[in-house]
Amino acid sequence: MVPRYARPEMTALWEPEAKYRIWFEIEAHATQKLAELGVVPESAARALWDWWATEPAIDVAAIDAIEAVTKHDVIAFLTWVADQVGDEARYMHQGMTSSDVLDTTLSIQLARASDILLGDLDRLLDALRTRAEEHKYTPTIGRSHGIHAEPVTFGLKLAQAHAEFARCRKRLVAARAEIATCAISGAVGTFANVSPEVEHHVAERLGLAPEPVSTQVIPRDRHAMYFATLAVIAGSIERLAVEIRHLQRTEVLEAEEYFSPGQKGSSAMPHKRNPILTENLTGQARMIRAYALPALENVALWHERDISHSSVERFIGPDATITLDFALARLTGVVEKLLVYPDRMQANMDRMGGLIHSQRVLLALTQAGVSREDAYALVQRNAMKVWASNGELSLLELLKADEDVRAALSEEELEEKFDLEYHFKHVDTIFDRVFG
Repeated sequence: MVPRYARPEMTALWEPEAKYRIWFEIEAHATQKLAELGVVPESAARALWDWWATEPAIDVAAIDAIEAVTKHDVIAFLTWVADQVGDEARYMHQGMTSSDVLDTTLSIQLARASDILLGDLDRLLDALRTRAEEHKYTPTIGRSHGIHAEPVTFGLKLAQAHAEFARCRKRLVAARAEIATCAISGAVGTFANVSPEVEHHVAERLGLAPEPVSTQVIPRDRHAMYFATLAVIAGSIERLAVEIRHLQRTEVLEAEEYFSPGQKGSSAMPHKRNPILTENLTGQARMIRAYALPALENVALWHERDISHSSVERFIGPDATITLDFALARLTGVVEKLLVYPDRMQANMDRMGGLIHSQRVLLALTQAGVSREDAYALVQRNAMKVWASNGELSLLELLKADEDVRAALSEEELEEKFDLEYHFKHVDTIFDRVFG
């Protein structure tokens, strides 16, 4: 975790003290159910909850000191709790194994991280919708291969992003449901020394679902799916970030990141206004996607369990969720403050002499009886003259002067094919699909 790219709420979720508090709740709920089943004295569960009711501070340093001797984190924690609670604490962890605590805790952390990320996505979706509606009919050029294609609106660009992030949100909801499972099944997952009723009780109290077959660990296909979902969201972040970066290029300059008073773009060149936020988002997206691969490699563990996945998850759990939380918040700010330049959009559309209307002329010629091959050749030979002139020539005027074209289409018919508004007649339909 890099503090520069971290926000407090998500970071707090992964702090050692937060982890130990979850560990205690798992152990205490399990002990409570064991007491109800008559396996341990009721006084044991009561002692644990009475101590917890005092809102004790978790002495992370003391637990670390014990672990330095035991070389086992869960034993170190149990030892420290026993020192605080007293003799009744010996009934903790009856029939359980370390993975019961560790895996269930990770499920809780990832589920809670999902809730934060879903809130982030909601704020991003709100920002995209607001700006999309603002620029619903702002004409701009669509590009394929980076080359002028046909007109779109800037609102449609943002509506596309909204639809994509709405899909991301659905995927994250599904990933959260899949990861939110509880395993309290003991060694090799057979429940030999702890009843399935204990697992059900802990799961219910902590908002999880019991893992059907845990084999001592929760199967890592669940985690692979979760981190793959975060990676897809990161890909969508980068897609929008790259679009904004391209639009901010000097030669384009149709939109740009907000440049605040006092901000400096370059240590050497005072004129610079660089897309640093979206470039940063591209880098963060690369890191988030990188965390998906080790999660996929964690799926294949030896037999009922090994711990080759453990060290991996100590990295990717905090890093992926903290980085994605930061990235979504940063992208939301970029969208909310994005500077949009409609006049520059119009100027860019006009700079190539009407080439963006070539398809309509092609279609009109075919409808007038010209073969598609001949129609394409007629339009292209005039379009290439405009291209070679760098937009100094007008496609419409060249077509009007082309006898072969005029044999099929009148001046009035040609002029009608250069109507910009024609391209926007279904904008409402698309917006209804996205936002309706």
